[in-house]
Amino acid sequence: MGRRNRREQIPDSAELKISNYRRAETHSDGEWIVQSIAGSTSVKPYRCPGCDMEIRPATPHIVAWPIDLVEERRHWHTPCWDKRNHRRPGVR
Repeated sequence: MGRRNRREQIPDSAELKISNYRRAETHSDGEWIVQSIAGSTSVKPYRCPGCDMEIRPATPHIVAWPIDLVEERRHWHTPCWDKRNHRRPGVR
């Protein structure tokens, strides 16, 4: 009997590619879902709420939202997300 050398077909989906990078984080302002986005899956520009600068396509970054408010999700530069709790009051 011959050996099968065919690989199982895996659907090509951005959700499938990035699902391993999703995690829950607890901060002083609540619990957040944080998802790392690979540069290869980032195809449009976004505005980072931390620095108000553009996140260009193909740039790895973070998408975060409060645990029960997915409609509040925002795209952040990774360093901006990491330093957001260390900003002065009144600064995004």
